[in-house]
Amino acid sequence: MELVARDSDSMALERVSALILDDNAHMRGLVRVILAGFGMRRIEEAADCNEAIGHVAGGDIDIAFVDFKLGGLDGLDFCRRIRLDRDSPDRYLPIVMITAYSERSRVIDAINAGVDEFLVKPVRAVDVANRVNAVIERRRPFVQTSSYFGPDRRRRDDPRFKGPWRRAADPGTIDI
Repeated sequence: MELVARDSDSMALERVSALILDDNAHMRGLVRVILAGFGMRRIEEAADCNEAIGHVAGGDIDIAFVDFKLGGLDGLDFCRRIRLDRDSPDRYLPIVMITAYSERSRVIDAINAGVDEFLVKPVRAVDVANRVNAVIERRRPFVQTSSYFGPDRRRRDDPRFKGPWRRAADPGTIDI
């Protein structure tokens, strides 16, 4: 399986920089090895939310892999700071949440915090590859409302939609 074609029309992974935010050094190392195996050469690591924000502010980070549960501020706090803070260093940063917690409520919390993709531990290289491809090749458009900023939470577009809020409950917006 080739992640990204190596021609002038697509981005080579050698030029993609990643940030791994996890308080577990072993997990950071595992994700680093997987990403390096796909050709990524610029990989930063952070053990806490503030350190990760510093990496995003101080450098050229193209994608972040963020653990859900951290000591202190958690991965959701990181996502909210990236997406919602007025002084965010990169509101459009692709964020892949990595977690051992796969309960529906946690997935919804992550989506509502603005993550692009969700990955459940134990991670497999093929799953990491799929998430990288999703945020590089098939990135969803961003949406801004009064309480949310981030990737469109819907996985597919409804071609019948005609209204401004993109919700079925919006009167008269779906042609049947």
